[in-house]
Amino acid sequence: MEIFLDCLPCVLRQTLEASRLATDDLDLQRKIMEDSIEIISHYKDYECSPDLCRTIHKMVKSRTENKDPYAHIKSRDIKSAKQLLPYLKDFLKEKENSLYWALKIAATGNIIDSAVNNNANMTEYVSGELKKEFLVCDVKLLENKLRTAKNILIIADNAGETVFDQILAERLLPRNITYAVRSNPILNDATVKDAYDSGLDDYAKIISTGCDAPGTILKDCTDEFLNIFKNADIVISKGQGNFETLSECGRPIFFLLKAKCPLISKRLEVSLNEYVFMYK
Repeated sequence: MEIFLDCLPCVLRQTLEASRLATDDLDLQRKIMEDSIEIISHYKDYECSPDLCRTIHKMVKSRTENKDPYAHIKSRDIKSAKQLLPYLKDFLKEKENSLYWALKIAATGNIIDSAVNNNANMTEYVSGELKKEFLVCDVKLLENKLRTAKNILIIADNAGETVFDQILAERLLPRNITYAVRSNPILNDATVKDAYDSGLDDYAKIISTGCDAPGTILKDCTDEFLNIFKNADIVISKGQGNFETLSECGRPIFFLLKAKCPLISKRLEVSLNEYVFMYK
């Protein structure tokens, strides 16, 4: 997916956030911003926004010598999400179409970020989001495929939602489930460590994609991941970064996300902040 002009100020804002998380040195933050502006000026050299983000965040980590600026945020998000697990399980028990609502829980996990953690009542906030049904939902197609599927690949997004993804993974058992995460820390995206910390290994085999961008750039992925990606009966891709990098990859994928970006929502032909489970 190409880089749009609207992506550039968003990347710059994200860089400022990362620099402040990585260091308290104001002069160093200024230098990081200057370097990021130089990198962004060459945005046409990058194939997608996650590719551009990767270069900038590698620079941030190199200049600050902080390998994981978002580490404490990811730890906090996983802890917060774990506290919601009993509520989420009870919520699912009350629903007739458990697959639909397991998907919705997994999609809702994407809001477990800084905005949610500033909310005084997380349960109330998540409850409100769970009430919002999918605008687009190809669950019937998934149900048909599950009748014969043996191997399922879930491509992860943020660290906090790995806890929410346990609900979906458990619903998909006893099929073989592989859960793929980023190869190295980038933003608040899930790594192997984060997925294990959340307890997701009780439901799925956890692997790294081999890609350290906030998305899944296939040419950078490991042979192990590519083999699973190619041969999985079902692939479920979570979040906007994975949609940006995989929406034109050529294989059938279920995309599960909340359209939080105007450009993504336009590409999906939905309104901003709508939930989508789309087969493409």
